[in-house]
This record gives sequence, structure tokens and C-alpha cells, in this order.
Amino acid sequence: MKEHETQIRVRYAETDRMGFLHHAQYFVYFEEGRTELLRASGQTYKAIEDQGYFLVIAKIECKFRLPIHYDDVIRLRTILHRVTPVRIEHRYEMYRGEELCAEGFSTLACVDRSGKLQPMPEALLTDH
Repeated sequence: MKEHETQIRVRYAETDRMGFLHHAQYFVYFEEGRTELLRASGQTYKAIEDQGYFLVIAKIECKFRLPIHYDDVIRLRTILHRVTPVRIEHRYEMYRGEELCAEGFSTLACVDRSGKLQPMPEALLTDH
């Protein structure tokens, strides 16, 4: 599966004093998008980690376009951008209705339990 959409309602605890979605929360939502994209392809992070493969954030960024508010329902589009033998790259688009509110990008590296870079499991190279 190359992309997945997740619907999220912004909870009060995820906002700042002005009622805006806190900037750190965008990265939590990106993680939710990656998790659901993987799940939709028939896999889970837990199963991958149980095999000794760990996907860690090597780079992550977000461009904030429009504020997102408490109780907004947003649509998070997670797109598999590129898979290499040792990393996975994703793009993210966050919409409120048809308004693009934020865009992001992340790079995940595949490491072993000690944090040493290792080749991606075959299942992620072909199915993800």
C-alpha cells in the first residue's frame, strides 16, 4: 500500500492555551499515519520489532500552513515516498476539509537492538 488516510479529531489536551493544535502534536499524528499505513498493508510495528528490526526517526520536518484548532476533524494523508535497503521515507498532508493545513516529511532508518544500521526486512522492501 502506497498511501493511507486517517481521520483525527483534535482533543483538548493536544492544544495550547489559544486552542491551536500544539506543534509537537503534528509529529505524533505523523506517527499515527505511518502506523496505520503499515497496518493497512497487513503488518505491524510490533511484529517487525519482534523480529529484531527497529525503525527509528532519522529526520522529520513539518511546514505549518494554517492553524488547526481544538475539535477540528482533520484528514491525514500518509504517502510512502521511497524505500531503500536501509530507510523508508514518508510524506504527510494534513487537511481540514479541503484546506491544506500542514505538510511533512520523515526518514526512518532500520536498526538492530543496539542501534546499528541494518538492512530493511524483506517484507518492508516488497509490501510496504
